[in-house]
Amino acid sequence: MFEIFILSLIQGISEFIPVSSSSHLILFSNYIDFENQGLSIDVSLHIGSFLAVIVFFNKEILSFFKNRDLFYKIILSSIPIMILGLVLVKTSLIDKLRSIEVIGWATFIFGIVLYISDKFEFKNNLKKDFSYKVAFIIGLFQVLALVPGVSRSGIAITAARFFNFNRVDSTKISFLLSIPTLAYVSIYGLSKNIENQDLSFSTLNIISIILSFIFSLITIKYFLQFIKKFSLKVFVIYRILLGIIILYSVYL
Repeated sequence: MFEIFILSLIQGISEFIPVSSSSHLILFSNYIDFENQGLSIDVSLHIGSFLAVIVFFNKEILSFFKNRDLFYKIILSSIPIMILGLVLVKTSLIDKLRSIEVIGWATFIFGIVLYISDKFEFKNNLKKDFSYKVAFIIGLFQVLALVPGVSRSGIAITAARFFNFNRVDSTKISFLLSIPTLAYVSIYGLSKNIENQDLSFSTLNIISIILSFIFSLITIKYFLQFIKKFSLKVFVIYRILLGIIILYSVYL
């Protein structure tokens, strides 16, 4: 039960702030032996995060029926990471990216990139300037998140800041783009469970979904409040320090 709590906490918090949930889950599972961290639990954690985004942005999602333009842009932006992600999984190349060394360098380098992007001025806003071209390019940036340590939310925010969106709109873009991605991961994971004839749905799965949902919802709410008042510097510092610590453990 304690393991599920920790995994849900890591997933719920790190999925939506620019620090990479996959790298933190890998790091913790590498140094701490989690007996319950199988595919079924991993899928449950992502389902919890997916439901949290749906609940928090319910008004924006309902507006898709009126503003299909935004819906199409979000889908367009999500296509590259879905296609390449499936290719990497099918070819098993994704496993080669999950090394501690790769995580260390990605955490460090993209922490610096996040810092550079946050220096860009605020000129554009979500309603007026989120064009199909911008959506697609941000989607291409998002592909980099397949490398653990990059952070899907982090690279989406970074790309949006490069396009001069303010921090709040950049974060909203990142959150909205998480909807199809989390849905895709959840559906793919469930299909693999069915393929492996693992149709069991235990109490641990339900607890994982609930805890991940709660931690994700809290993170979304307070991160948006945080980003209205402060810069991304604290996450930059955290990433650089964590990257240095990881690389130190790898090379020394």
